[in-house]
Amino acid sequence: MVEDEDGAPTTPVRVMVVDDHPIWGNAVARDLAEAGYDVTAVVGEGTQAIRVAPAARPDVVVLDLQLPDLSGVEVVRRLIATDPAIRVLMLSASGEQQDVLDALKAGALGYLVKSAKAAELIEAVARTAAGDPVFTVGLAGLVLGEYRRLAAAPDAPVDTPRLTERETEVLRLVAKGLSYRQIAERLVVSHRTVQNHVQNILGKLQLHNRVELTRYAIEQGLDSPGAST
Repeated sequence: MVEDEDGAPTTPVRVMVVDDHPIWGNAVARDLAEAGYDVTAVVGEGTQAIRVAPAARPDVVVLDLQLPDLSGVEVVRRLIATDPAIRVLMLSASGEQQDVLDALKAGALGYLVKSAKAAELIEAVARTAAGDPVFTVGLAGLVLGEYRRLAAAPDAPVDTPRLTERETEVLRLVAKGLSYRQIAERLVVSHRTVQNHVQNILGKLQLHNRVELTRYAIEQGLDSPGAST
């Protein structure tokens, strides 16, 4: 659900499902529809997804990695280039490290393997719609490990843009993996206030999404045990 400033559900989240196996794609669409999502399109090819997206206007795209015409990674790039507000959740049979990292670098917000249960998928779509990165158990550690490796590289950024004390506090909680709702509860503010802080931080740091924001926070050591709030 799309949430108001107090975190209450308002209108159904619009979802487009992209998978070249009709039985699987339709099953995913059915589970999401039964959970209250507005499934606006179910398509089987990447080019079709790119063509249909402007009319379907999805908040979240549940996207298979392996498609017959384009790779899921390329579809992510094109969808986000067309509409940066679209949030993509990869749903793939592959849990290979490179596949996960390629999808995230292209702009996907989360990555779930197809062995996930229906309840996990439903929750993952909700979190993706809220802007929270979500991964199948085990993949989150893989991603954080890669970000730490990149942060240790010689060309890692050294300049730190000026953030307010509250923005730094929000960033630290993002680095610890808390959702927007959890951050709002921790800081005793509204869900919308947390979203506004995150948008301000993204603007100051010239980043595009929460995955990049998490990487930056890790580079700055804000996820370490000593970085408490």
